[in-house]
Amino acid sequence: MIVPRERQTGRDVAGHYDELDAVYRELWGEHVHHGLWRTGRETVEQATDALTDMVAARLGIADGDRLCDIGCGYGASAARIAARHGAHVTGVTLSARQLAVADRRAGTVTFLQRDWLANGFADAAFDHAYAIESSEHMTDKQRFFDEAWRTLRPGGRLVVCVWLARTGAGRFEIDHLLEPICREGRLPGMGTREEYEAMAVRAGFRIDSFEDISRQVRRTWAICARRFAAKVLTRPDYMRLVASRGTRNRSFALSVPRLILAYRTGAMRYGVLAVRKP
Repeated sequence: MIVPRERQTGRDVAGHYDELDAVYRELWGEHVHHGLWRTGRETVEQATDALTDMVAARLGIADGDRLCDIGCGYGASAARIAARHGAHVTGVTLSARQLAVADRRAGTVTFLQRDWLANGFADAAFDHAYAIESSEHMTDKQRFFDEAWRTLRPGGRLVVCVWLARTGAGRFEIDHLLEPICREGRLPGMGTREEYEAMAVRAGFRIDSFEDISRQVRRTWAICARRFAAKVLTRPDYMRLVASRGTRNRSFALSVPRLILAYRTGAMRYGVLAVRKP
């Protein structure tokens, strides 16, 4: 597990997304996750929807199923899944600003500002659950899986889309790419595929599948870099955001080129883990 030198807490994660709320939505939209490019011709909106649809397909949702979106962001994935599959989705987020946007969505979706690690849901409350790029922000990743197992009914599936460190990453990769990415992105730790699978099994899950889709999602950061550079050059508020010492999370701008390089070198991977509660 790659752990940043500076300890990251749930409060740090919430503060990151609250402070950079406008930046995330202006640069990328209301899916706060990578896009999935199969042909390379997709728009950002089509690519981010495609990632959500891939998660839904792995869950095998039936009409009326109760789902939990763990780390729901602005609720775009939850709303899409609910509308397309007739599911009742409950989303949880640490960010007050994300909740305010998510709450404006209609349909069979409910959003809560809540810490997944202390979620308060009843045992077997959900038929299925998914976490799209949120487990990275959990301070206790084993508890992330333990809570998923507890709150799922027998036979329930969990799909986790996750940023991963390459197994056996070298010292240069750790010191100059992976550790700074964790620190600047408010990730308490970045695990490997083997560590994630081991935690899922310890929680009681059975592994259904794992797929590495790094090559199909890495275009995300080149697009972000171009869009961010254009904003900095043309918008004084973006320049102030980057230059101001009062911006606690301004270092995240440094992570964009790191992420591009980490994907290109293979130091960082993007995995989709699907597990099932027996």
